[in-house]
Amino acid sequence: MNKPYKLGGVVHTYQKYDPVKFPGPTQPPPDLVSPAFEHALMYGEYRELTEEELARAVELDTEQIAGLGPSIDFLRAMLEERRRKLLEKYETRSVVRKARKVYQSSAREITPPKKLRKAYEQAVAQQQIYLLEHLYFNAADDASDFSIYLVGLIEDLANKYAIDEMDSKYEFIGSERLTIPRALEVKEELDTIEELLQQLEEAAKTAQIGMIDMDKLSQFASPQDMSDLDELKQQIENIVREQAERQGLDRDPSGAFRLTPQAYKVFQGKLLSRIFSNLQAGRSGRHGGRIEGDGSVELPQTRPYEFGDSLASIDTTQTVINALLKRPDDSPVRLRSEDIEVHRTRNSPKCATVVIMDMSGSMRYEGQYANVKRMALALQGLITTEYPGDFLRFIEMYTFAKLRPAGEIINLMPKPVTIHDPWVQLAADMSRDDISESQIHPHFTNIQHSLRLARQNLATVDTPNRQIVLITDGLPTAHFEDNMLYMLYPPDPRTEKATMREGALCLRDGITINMFLIPSWSQSEEDIRFAYRLAESTRGRVFFTAGKDLDRFVVWDYVDRRREILG
Repeated sequence: MNKPYKLGGVVHTYQKYDPVKFPGPTQPPPDLVSPAFEHALMYGEYRELTEEELARAVELDTEQIAGLGPSIDFLRAMLEERRRKLLEKYETRSVVRKARKVYQSSAREITPPKKLRKAYEQAVAQQQIYLLEHLYFNAADDASDFSIYLVGLIEDLANKYAIDEMDSKYEFIGSERLTIPRALEVKEELDTIEELLQQLEEAAKTAQIGMIDMDKLSQFASPQDMSDLDELKQQIENIVREQAERQGLDRDPSGAFRLTPQAYKVFQGKLLSRIFSNLQAGRSGRHGGRIEGDGSVELPQTRPYEFGDSLASIDTTQTVINALLKRPDDSPVRLRSEDIEVHRTRNSPKCATVVIMDMSGSMRYEGQYANVKRMALALQGLITTEYPGDFLRFIEMYTFAKLRPAGEIINLMPKPVTIHDPWVQLAADMSRDDISESQIHPHFTNIQHSLRLARQNLATVDTPNRQIVLITDGLPTAHFEDNMLYMLYPPDPRTEKATMREGALCLRDGITINMFLIPSWSQSEEDIRFAYRLAESTRGRVFFTAGKDLDRFVVWDYVDRRREILG
C-alpha cells in the first residue's frame, strides 16, 4: 500500500522576517501617521521629521522581526553580568566614610571672611551645594583664596553626594575597597548599565531600537554584537519607510517626511475612532454607511469631472455624448476621464460652524496650541466624512484674525511674545499706509475681531443653525475700534466692552457662541467670569475642559447639536 504523500520541506527566513510569526493580511499595520502628525502639531514647519525620529516614535510588533528578541536578550544578559561582577567585587562603606572625611577636612581648612563666616558655617553644616555657590557669588574677589578653596569644597561635596547615592542605590557585597575617583567611575558605569537595560527592555516591547544609545552600548558590547544590532535597526527603518509610504507620508527633496491628503484622512480617522471609543454607538449617531443627499442640491448645469467628485452626480447622457463625439469612425466607444461630466451642486447645509483657534502667545504653555490644532483636525475629519454638506471654516486668532484653510491648520504656531512690559497700552491706526501687520506685536488675543470675521462668514450661509466655536484660554487683550487697533495689557474693560458688542451682533444674527475655556498658567477667576459674561450676554454656552480632552468635548458637542437639528 502506497503511503500518502506528505508535504514537507524547509521554509526559510527571508531577510530576517519570521514566516511563522509574520502577521497575516488582516493584522493592522503599525501606526506611523499618528507620530508624524503629533510631531507636526507640536513643531509645525519649524522642525522636520527625520526617518530616525519616526522609527524611534513608532511601536512595532516585535514578533515580525526574527532575531530581535534573542539579540536584545543577549545584550541584556551581558549588561546584567557586568553589573553583577561590579557589585560582587567592591564594598562602599569605606569610601563613604572617606568622602565624608575629605569634605569635612576641606571645610576646616578654609578661613572665610568675617562677614561671611556665619553663612559659611551654616552652609557647611547643612551640606548644601547651592548655599556654598551663593557664598562664592557673594565673595568680593573671585581670585581670593576663599573663592578658590570654596570651589574645591563644592567639588568635594558633589563627590560625597554621588558616592552616598551609589551606596544607597546599589547593593555591594564585595570586599575590595574603592578610592574616591574609582568609586565615581564605578557609579558612572553602573548608571550607564541601568540606563541601557531600561532602553533594551523598552526596545524588546516596541522594537524601538532607535532609542538605544549605541555609543554607550558599544562600551560593553563586542563589535560583532553592535553590527548585528545595527543591522536590525536598519531592518526596522526599512519597515518604517515602507509603511510610511503606504500610509501617505511622502518625502521632500531633503529626505524629511511630509504629510499628504491620504495621511490626513488616516490620522483624522484614528482621531475620531479614539474620540468616539467611549460612546455607545446608538448615542453617538455615527454610522459606517454612505451618506447621501446631506444638503447637496443637484443643478442642471454640468462641468468636467474632477478627482473626488461623487459618482452619484455624473451626467450619464452628456458623458456618453462626449465619448461618441470623440470616437473615430468605426472604432469602439472608449470612455475616458475627460469625457465624464458631472452636475454642478449647490450646498444647502443644515449646520454652519466657524472655529476660532487661539494662537496668541499664552497658548505656547503646556503645548495647548497642539491640542487646539488636534481638535480642529478631528472636527474637520468628522464633517468631511459624516456631514459633508455642512459649512465649516477656521479662524486663527492672535492680535488679528485670519481665515485659514484646513490644510494650513497643522502648521499654525503660537505667536512669539515680543514685548514683556507688565503694563502695555498701545494703539495703531491700521488705515495708515506706513503701518503694516508685520510691525504689530502679534501675541495679543483679539476675540472681538475674530467674532466679527466669523459673523461675516456665517452671514452668507443659508441655514438657521449657525454657531461659533471659540477656543481660548482667557480674557481678550486686543480689539478694533473702526481702523484703530488697541493692544491693552492687563486686560482692559474697554476691550471687553468691544468684545461684548460683537457678541451682541452675533446674537442678533442668530449665531450661537460656544466658548471652550482651556486651562492656562496665568488663568484667574476673572478669566472664568468673562467666559460666563460672554455666554450669558449672547445666550451661548461655556465649557471648561482640560486641553488634552478638547477634541473629545468639541466633537461630542457638535454631534449632539447635529442630532438635535436632524431630529
